[in-house]
Amino acid sequence: MTDFDPTEYNMTIQRTFDAPRERVWQALTDPDQVRQWWGPEGFTISRCEMDVRPGGVHRVDMRAPDGTTIPHEGEIEEVVESERLVIRSPSTEDGEELQQPEIRNTITLVDHDDRTELTFIAEVITATPDMTDSLEGMEPVWSESLDSLATHLGEEV
Repeated sequence: MTDFDPTEYNMTIQRTFDAPRERVWQALTDPDQVRQWWGPEGFTISRCEMDVRPGGVHRVDMRAPDGTTIPHEGEIEEVVESERLVIRSPSTEDGEELQQPEIRNTITLVDHDDRTELTFIAEVITATPDMTDSLEGMEPVWSESLDSLATHLGEEV
């Protein structure tokens, strides 16, 4: 048996949006806008709270098509207005068992005239082998979310 290394699930996604950086930043940090694009296809957002400052909370509850609510809560670690947002999703435990991985998500925005290059980095800090399916699903879920963000910004996807 090989040792489980959660960092093997780290990922980077880059996208360029046909929108100015400030518009993309607002779509990432305004809860009303986040509700419109966050999550994979078929999911809705039942709660979205963002206190965009270091130490602020980031809460998004997704409702699956079957009605199941999937809560997501994190802490905002770093904010550089219109340039960088770092959110750490702490691991959660049920008794002695780890229920959710700890992940640090870093989003950077770079201005290219009226276009914006977004780089999304997910660093898996803590996870267990039974979270493999969830970890493997991160990239497709984030890709779908970024497709939805592009649509929200007025692009054809």
